[in-house]
Amino acid sequence: MNDETAYFEHGADIGVIGRGATVETAFVEAARAMFAIMAEPGEVDESLSVALEFEEADVEFALVAWLNRLLAEARLQGAVFSRFELARDGAHYRGRAFGCKWNASIARGTEVKGATLTALSVKQDEKGWEARCIVDV
Repeated sequence: MNDETAYFEHGADIGVIGRGATVETAFVEAARAMFAIMAEPGEVDESLSVALEFEEADVEFALVAWLNRLLAEARLQGAVFSRFELARDGAHYRGRAFGCKWNASIARGTEVKGATLTALSVKQDEKGWEARCIVDV
C-alpha cells in the first residue's frame, strides 16, 4: 500500500436474520426483516400480491436469490412488501409477496439495494433453521 491507496469504514450494510422450524419459514422471516428496514410492517396493507419462482440447488445461494428476487419485484411494481409465503420442492422455490404501492407515509427512509454473499449462512440446529446475510443499504 502507498499514500494514494487507503481504506475507510462506512455503515452501508445491515445484517438480516430469519429463524423458523423450516428453511422456508426462516427465508420468509429474513424477507420480513429486510423489508422492515424500508417500511413499517404494520403500515403496509396487502392490496398487492406478486408471485415468483426460482431454481437454486444451494440453500445459501437460494436465500440471496429469494431476497434479491423480492427486491426486484418490489422495484418493478413500485411496491413494498410485508408478508411472504414460500414453498420448496428440492431446488425449486415458489413464493408470493403481499404488500402495497410505495408511499411516503410508510417509508422509513432506508432503501435496501440488494442481498449480498457477505456473512451468508443458512444452518439448522436443535431449535430449527437460521438464515442470515448482509443487505446493502
